[in-house]
Amino acid sequence: MEALRELMTSAAPFYLALGGFLIGTVFGYIVFRTNFCAMGSISDMLTFGDRRRFRAWLLAGAIAILGAHLLQYWGVVDLGKSMYRGPTFNWLGNIIGGLMFGFGMVLAGGCTSRNLVRVGGGDLRSLVVLLMVGLFAYMTIGGILAPIRDYMQRMTAINLGEGASQSAGEVLGMVTGMDAGMLTWLVLAVLVLGILIYCFKDSSFRTSPVNIIAGVGIGICIILGWALTGLAYDEFADQPLNPISLTYVRPTGDTWEYLERFTADMTPGFGVASVIGALAGAFIAALVGGKFRVSGFADSGDTLRNLAGGALMGSGGVIALGCTIGQGVTGFSTLAVGSIVALVAIIMGGVVGVKYMERYLMG
Repeated sequence: MEALRELMTSAAPFYLALGGFLIGTVFGYIVFRTNFCAMGSISDMLTFGDRRRFRAWLLAGAIAILGAHLLQYWGVVDLGKSMYRGPTFNWLGNIIGGLMFGFGMVLAGGCTSRNLVRVGGGDLRSLVVLLMVGLFAYMTIGGILAPIRDYMQRMTAINLGEGASQSAGEVLGMVTGMDAGMLTWLVLAVLVLGILIYCFKDSSFRTSPVNIIAGVGIGICIILGWALTGLAYDEFADQPLNPISLTYVRPTGDTWEYLERFTADMTPGFGVASVIGALAGAFIAALVGGKFRVSGFADSGDTLRNLAGGALMGSGGVIALGCTIGQGVTGFSTLAVGSIVALVAIIMGGVVGVKYMERYLMG
């Protein structure tokens, strides 16, 4: 393990770019071929009573939780160094950002990762959505919307204390006085077993290989991301790159900047490489399946809905610190309290969005 870590840290930018691209490619291919979609899963539940895609999303989270914590146990990655487990619990940002993102993904016909995959399949509407996601993400990080985000966080965020963590086990340990490590594994066992029981007790899910493959495959992609960035982490580097896995809001904005500044630094970071990889994987899947089709907006109403959806996802994803993948699977895999809150808020925002669209379409 140490030999592999030495190899990775000796040329971290190269391995992060290569690994991010390969993991992103697999992710994009799986999403396109299985029709994995968080927004679609909520719509399926509310409209048809079909929970198979929702179960696939939860299954991905369960697989990622187990894998991420095993990697930490084996010393491959330190989840405590990820942004999700920081000592500042931005509860209002997790809620508001999650609601914004969930509602926005319905307007845009899918979350950020789903729109990435659609671009790979030839959908030009999704390309415009991604432009809006990237623009509003950057506006919210350090642009015209940043003061609002910063003020909200400063006024409402809870500082858990220096060296503290948002890990559900550690938070419970602070409240109860019990051992945080034991509580972390207890929370993990309850969540993972609960999700697996919920998923596989349903016969329609058990007999749906495509949804099982989607959940397991995407969960493994998240695990591979943690392993790659954990092994490449070098605390003695001039600018250490903290461990992360797949997330697609800020990296979409970073990708646009990368394309604009390519000659300044030709090696993409992990996030940018995973975005490019997702596009490539979806493109390959579309060609293999004979489903590559160039398409555009239906009318002005369709255009405005997608623009609004992209804007809400860009800002909401930054405020919530992630999207349906970034918080809903990657952040969730760390068992960070903020990620759990954000995931619930995204689902709630999606429910409200679907109800809104139903009324809108009915007249």
